[in-house]
Amino acid sequence: MSNYIVGLDIGSQNIKAAVAELRKDGKPYLIRVFKSPSEGIRKGTIAEVGEATRSISHVLSEVKKISKSAIKNIYLGVGSHDSKVLFSKGVAAVSRANSEIYKDDIDRVIEASRAIKDINNRMMLHLITQEFIVDGVGDIRDPIGMIGNRLEVNSLIIDAFEPAIKNITRCVEIAGGDVAGLIFSPLASSRSVLTKNQKELGVVLIDIGFGKTSISVYEENKLLHTAIFPVGSGNVTNDLAIGVKSSIVAAEMIKFSFGSALAKDVPSREMIDFKKIDPAARGTVSRRFIAEIIEMRLAEIFEFVNNELKRIGRSGQLPAGAVLVGAGAKIPAIVDLAKQELGLSVQVGVPDVSGFNLGAELSVQIEDPEFACVVGLVGMGLDKTEVPAGQSFLPRNFFRNLLKYFMP
Repeated sequence: MSNYIVGLDIGSQNIKAAVAELRKDGKPYLIRVFKSPSEGIRKGTIAEVGEATRSISHVLSEVKKISKSAIKNIYLGVGSHDSKVLFSKGVAAVSRANSEIYKDDIDRVIEASRAIKDINNRMMLHLITQEFIVDGVGDIRDPIGMIGNRLEVNSLIIDAFEPAIKNITRCVEIAGGDVAGLIFSPLASSRSVLTKNQKELGVVLIDIGFGKTSISVYEENKLLHTAIFPVGSGNVTNDLAIGVKSSIVAAEMIKFSFGSALAKDVPSREMIDFKKIDPAARGTVSRRFIAEIIEMRLAEIFEFVNNELKRIGRSGQLPAGAVLVGAGAKIPAIVDLAKQELGLSVQVGVPDVSGFNLGAELSVQIEDPEFACVVGLVGMGLDKTEVPAGQSFLPRNFFRNLLKYFMP
């Protein structure tokens, strides 16, 4: 088994990778986190196999510089806007005469909740247990050792379009990598950023990528809902390029360097000289005009989010508010706009790396909302890694926690 775990987040603009090493002292070392431009990928799916494979190959060649075996243990983030969430229920009779519930009873009832009607061209990514019910009494996290005759489970199933998953996996394999696990990207971002307290109170994590935006909603430490929308910060860039008649590269620079998500806070007379962005360009543009373009598109994204929260009855009803991650979370004043549009408290999230050993230089680099997903992929890879003899890489009660949190 490789002592390395690689998280690979293949986005429409950049491919991000994180490499961790399992060492004998018991705590994983986060060795490197980096990103590289991507091509051939659109909104989380492969648009051109050759270009996508070349982009992935470049990233994996950097990983191989750390260890050639590292690319044989990749946890790949997946999820396009056609991913779906299904709710399922499993029922099983407790098998022992004394009515005590054992692990095999739990295994059987979870397996029963998997038995939904197969849909062509769909692949199940995760089955997540939300609660167990013993003889009609619900909201039970771990029923082992309880007494009862009838055991039920409410589960949440996340599936995706199978050809899209196979295409992105195939590109990684052609590039020389081996995929050890497929992980729904919004779950990975939540794994690295959200605290147990936030999940208990009620929170929505909003991951604004270049080509798509995803949400994950938690309450009472359970995943309530997740969704992906086919719009992201790249749409802001495209709108800017059209509005100010610039290249995509220049528009991307304008977005982060001179933009704002709240137009009313930008002085109307403040102008930007295009020569500061591109020496070959001429003319000026109002910063207020730029902010109006940015605000309009971001408000649309938050409207998608709020409509989804309304659909599950949580609009304005999440005490821990909203947490923003992804490259789009770095747009100036986006927190203020999100508060205005969602009616919630809002903050920008960064990956929690307290479970890793890492150097001072990496500590600074990792405080970036753009790396939320890829660090979460490594974390979930660690959650699924078996312990080699004589070593201790996993937290205490790992298998019980895994059953409650993440069922592959």
